Amino acid sequence: MPRIDAHQHFWKFDPVRDAWIDDSMKRIQRDFYPQDLKPLLDANGFDGCVLVQTDQSEAETEFLLSLAWQYHFIKGIVGWINLEADDISERLAGFAHNKVLKGFRHVLQGEKQRDYMLRPAFMRGIGELQRFGYTYDILVYPDQLQYVKKFVAAFPDQPFVIDHLAKPYIRNRDIESWRNDMQAIAAFPNVSCKVSGMVTEADWEMWKEQEFAPYIDAVVEAFGVQRLMFGSDWPVCLIAAEYQQVVDIVRNHFASYTKSEQDLIFGTVATRFYKL
Repeated sequence: MPRIDAHQHFWKFDPVRDAWIDDSMKRIQRDFYPQDLKPLLDANGFDGCVLVQTDQSEAETEFLLSLAWQYHFIKGIVGWINLEADDISERLAGFAHNKVLKGFRHVLQGEKQRDYMLRPAFMRGIGELQRFGYTYDILVYPDQLQYVKKFVAAFPDQPFVIDHLAKPYIRNRDIESWRNDMQAIAAFPNVSCKVSGMVTEADWEMWKEQEFAPYIDAVVEAFGVQRLMFGSDWPVCLIAAEYQQVVDIVRNHFASYTKSEQDLIFGTVATRFYKL
């Protein structure tokens, strides 16, 4: 199986569209393209990556597809589509010829309505994904996990993956309620989890590698290594850590695991989940 970075982004920086990249994130207030990532993948033995949307527009999906056509180390794309559109089935069919497009994501973490994923129109759109073979990335904060349980329960055959461990409050050492919710969600066998996005939930300047261990252990206990995949969350991770540091946090944590277990996390699970 190839080694895969299961979560990263590219963008042409636009200060209006990308307003979420505020002045506290000056290091990533610039363009990031495939040629910036390729040397990092090579240096860490990765064969490819899964490219994930940031902007919520179908133009973003088209932009990501255009990059994948040029750079074949982009093995899969998680794009954006208006899941609440009346013609969602037709929209999905319109993308069906793009085999590198593996699934979709909505930035649920940013919605004022915290149970946005339970809106009838949104759920109707999710219900169309399986027919076309698409996955769905769940991007939420811990306060939304109470709704995620009901959400995934409604679609037992839809492949889901939780991004960034659902962004636990590592900075505040808050773990108990998050861990309980993740265990409950992991009871649904169609839900996987990305070991990604941790450094940006810790103190950006003062984090220590050992801080992440309880959170990684918690998802191992909940999901097992058979449903975990590594993602760098590059370039967002750069506000707190270098690419190499992000890889090393996860690689060091799993150093005592068998090679086959490490292979699962660093490529096999992502390859199977996204059908790369």
